[in-house]
Amino acid sequence: MAMVVLSVTAGTAFLMWLGENITEYGIGNGISMLIFAGIVTRIPSGIEYLYEQFNSGAISAVMLIAFAIFVLFVIAGVVEMTEGTRKIPVQYAKRVVGRKMYGGQNTHIPLKLDQSGVMPIIFASTITMFPSTLASFFPNSAVFTWLKSALEWGKTSTTIIYVILIVFFTYFYTLVTFNPQDVADNLKQYGGFIPGIRPGASTVTYLQRTLNRLMVAGSIFLAVIAVLPIIVGNVMNLSLQFGGTSLLIVVGVALELVKQLEQQMIMRNYQGFLK
Repeated sequence: MAMVVLSVTAGTAFLMWLGENITEYGIGNGISMLIFAGIVTRIPSGIEYLYEQFNSGAISAVMLIAFAIFVLFVIAGVVEMTEGTRKIPVQYAKRVVGRKMYGGQNTHIPLKLDQSGVMPIIFASTITMFPSTLASFFPNSAVFTWLKSALEWGKTSTTIIYVILIVFFTYFYTLVTFNPQDVADNLKQYGGFIPGIRPGASTVTYLQRTLNRLMVAGSIFLAVIAVLPIIVGNVMNLSLQFGGTSLLIVVGVALELVKQLEQQMIMRNYQGFLK
């Protein structure tokens, strides 16, 4: 047990050091890249599992093709929803300071459809699987045995609880990370306003109403992405290794990596132009 604890601790510290070095000297967030690599390395084993199921006759060629098309549509939908942004226009009033004029710019506040990212799914899955995990430590207890069977992963009752927790944590995490009151105060302080909306309380109300609408769509999107692998796995009688959380992480890290590569290319072009 001491060797196991020591190995896990040392391995975690090494991964943290490696992730920090990737962030400093490489491209992208180091820890995210390591998680991304760990998820992608499971894809070949998943393809091999589907191939074995196809050879054994568990799934037909039509089901295999339909599953591949379904995966492509889901990935395309995740990319679109992840990149979806509601741009709230903001205009800054002109003001004269000394002999210079400041302001008069038009910009926008980007509110992403998936403002909370993958965190609600992680929180919801952890809480949903906690009772069955706890029950595994008490195999001889009747209460815990019943709890483990009742809240087994993939059952209808567990899936409903899972969806409710995803919606709850989407609202909770979004409200924690984005405060309409602070945004409205900053706009008012720097002379900015939303066209057609009075600064102050009216701006807070407008931002809150817009954010609520986005949270409804975002929570439904996260719930569908998280539950789809469970439904497809139950219908096709397959054990899918690529869940909704993994898909969101892979898509998010890949998109962020592409953006950073584009920024690096633009910086190099500017450097060459200035020379």
